[in-house]
Amino acid sequence: MWKIILIAISLSMDAFSLALSYGTNGLNKKDIQTLSTTVGIFHFFMPLIGMFLGNTLLFFININTDVLVFVILSFIGIEMLVESFKKKEVFYLVTRLEVLLFALAVSLDSLSIGIGFSLLTSSPIFSSLTFALMSAFFTYVGLRIGDFANKKLGSIATIIGGLILLFLGILYII
Repeated sequence: MWKIILIAISLSMDAFSLALSYGTNGLNKKDIQTLSTTVGIFHFFMPLIGMFLGNTLLFFININTDVLVFVILSFIGIEMLVESFKKKEVFYLVTRLEVLLFALAVSLDSLSIGIGFSLLTSSPIFSSLTFALMSAFFTYVGLRIGDFANKKLGSIATIIGGLILLFLGILYII
């Protein structure tokens, strides 16, 4: 049980750190809830998908997940930088594509955990549920803290957030 909780917390740290940056976009409460819930859903299904597909997926589709995460984070980071220079009269709305890309980026590590899932737990559904709840919670907290920073620092927080996402994306391919 403790092993699963510690893994869930460690898997949630990506979501938390990226949510801190992404929260600087001035998201409204609905967007924060949608993004947090979507991240939780992805963290529920990704380990299960990894468990069922296992090494077969990596054998047939030669994909480097670090490069994929780099592309996704860079896309979101650049979009944040562009948006920071636009005049905003209303809260920044999160598009469905951004929500899906964000959730995918922070849950790819859950997919890799799923490959060895049978070695970690005898209850994959319970473990996935733990991952989902923990990641949704940490995403929510990160988005709220980022939103607080945005209110205090304005567009500078969005610029910093976008640069952090780009930096984290680059770290994935180094």
